[in-house]
Order: sequence, then structure tokens, then C-alpha cells
Amino acid sequence: MAEVLVLVEHVEGTPKKVTLELLTLARSLGEPSAVYVGQNYDTAKAALAEYGAQKVYLADAEELDSYIIAPKAEVLAQIVGTASPAAVLIPSSPEGKEIAARLAVKLDSGVITDAVGVGSDLVADQSIFGGAYTVKSKVSKGTPIITVRPNSTAPEPSPATPAEEQVSVTLSDAAKGAKVLDRVLEKKGGRPELTEASIVVSGGRGLGGGENFALIEKLADSLGAAVGASRAATDAGWYPHQNQVGQTGKTVSPQLYVAVGISGAIQHRAGMQTSKTIVAINKDPEAPIFELVDFGIVGDLFDVVPQLTEEIEKRKG
Repeated sequence: MAEVLVLVEHVEGTPKKVTLELLTLARSLGEPSAVYVGQNYDTAKAALAEYGAQKVYLADAEELDSYIIAPKAEVLAQIVGTASPAAVLIPSSPEGKEIAARLAVKLDSGVITDAVGVGSDLVADQSIFGGAYTVKSKVSKGTPIITVRPNSTAPEPSPATPAEEQVSVTLSDAAKGAKVLDRVLEKKGGRPELTEASIVVSGGRGLGGGENFALIEKLADSLGAAVGASRAATDAGWYPHQNQVGQTGKTVSPQLYVAVGISGAIQHRAGMQTSKTIVAINKDPEAPIFELVDFGIVGDLFDVVPQLTEEIEKRKG
């Protein structure tokens, strides 16, 4: 079988969940080969093997960490030139999509972004126009480059013993255009990262104020979920903008999405409509959000959410 390259997205060597998802997906398309760029490979090694990487291309020159985005595109371009893979899978993050675009230009290949599935014939499923339509797309020129949304594939272990190949790249002057001067690790709470969480609980205008997001946080913590917010809530200053779910915020596709006090405007729906199961709590029975939910509760969120949180905590005990 032909190789399928998977770009490893990692934080200080720890692979993000989306990388494990892509390795799982790659196994259905060909022989998964991970491409690791940066330092701390020893931290990632066990996870990449556990999730089925048959080969690891390792580009760990210290210089590669000194510049952003462009070096990864150059590493991938060099590997594609020698390995002739069936496809390149990249996480559909802001950085991933820029890497994919740069790589497509270098290879003169087609690119598909925000895929929510990829078939064995490399036909990708995409959710478009705010989730109103699902279309199938296929690259017709060059090596297919596909960015895949997090949570589109359930990660499944398939232990392997990957061969390792060192990759040496001489960066072009263009790749050195933006240099990293300093790094500061963001302080993380106990909740999962929004775009990678398998459960997301989001609050909207119906909460009436930022102080009431405590209800959302308690429900989220009872479920082990990430906290999201509608654009109306973040624009009002009730919750940080980095937690905004929607067309101008983050796109999430968790196993469970709970929308609390969110009307369901198209802007918000575009960011969460591909969630596997959607639950909405809203006192307005005509709210647009009820058009796409799997389960809907018409009621006052200030009554429903505390009872729901309490019942979840009981069942956990």
C-alpha cells in the first residue's frame, strides 16, 4: 500500500488528539507515516507507535523551531518529492490550513480543507454553507492534500513499531521571513481544549450576563467537557473570545454538543453543526436551534441546568 503522510500537531512533543485521529484515518487509506517536525520527539514516540504509524519522518533540527509554519511546508514538500505518498493529511487548524495551502503551491497540487471524512478512494466529505449541505470532493491534480477537522474520526490504537527516517532540510530564505523570538506557555485549566473536546457545553444570550456562565461551567465540569460561547455572549464580554463557537470563532465537532440559551443563528450553527449529537436547552420553542438538534428541552435554563448538573453528579457517584 502507498504511504499516507500525517503531519503531527504537537505541544512540546505531546501529540494533539487530532493527530491520533488522522493516524487512525490514514490506516483506512494506505500505510500511515507520521511527519514530526520540531524538538521533543521522544515524548511523542510512544503515542505515534500506539496509533499505528508504520514510519516516522523526523525533522528535528533546532533551526526548524525558530520559524513558524513555512518550514513545515518545506519539510512536507521534500518528503512528498521522495516518498510519492497517496495523500497528505493535515489537522484542520488555522496553522494546518496555512501549511496545506503553502504545500499545495509548492507541489502544484490540489487541496481540500475542513474535510469531515475521507473515503478509501480519497473522496472527501465537506460540510459547507454553514452546514446546510454536505458535498464530496476529490483532488484532480497532483498529490491530494487534505485538512481534516478534529473529532471527525474516533482515534483507535493499533500498535506498530515504526521505522524512523531522519529528514534534513535546508530552509529557503522565504521560510525564514517570520522568526520566533519568544515562547510563553499558556496556563491551562482542567478542561479540555475546545476544538479537541469530545463534549462541549456552550452558553448564549439567554444566560443574561457573564456571572451566569458559572452554570455552564458547572455542567461542563460534571461532563468533563469544554466550555464554548455564542458570538453574542463573547461580544457582550460575558466570556473570552477564544471560547467563541461559530463561523467567526472556532469550529467544533464533538461527540456531544449542548447549547444552552443559544437561539441557533446561522453564524453559530456553522461552527457546531457537524457535532455527532446535539442537545439544546431554550425557553423559546420556535428557536432555530431546535431545527437541528437530536434532543431539545423547552424550558427555563435557570431551572433545567442546575437539575441536569445535579442528576449527572448523582449518576457519576
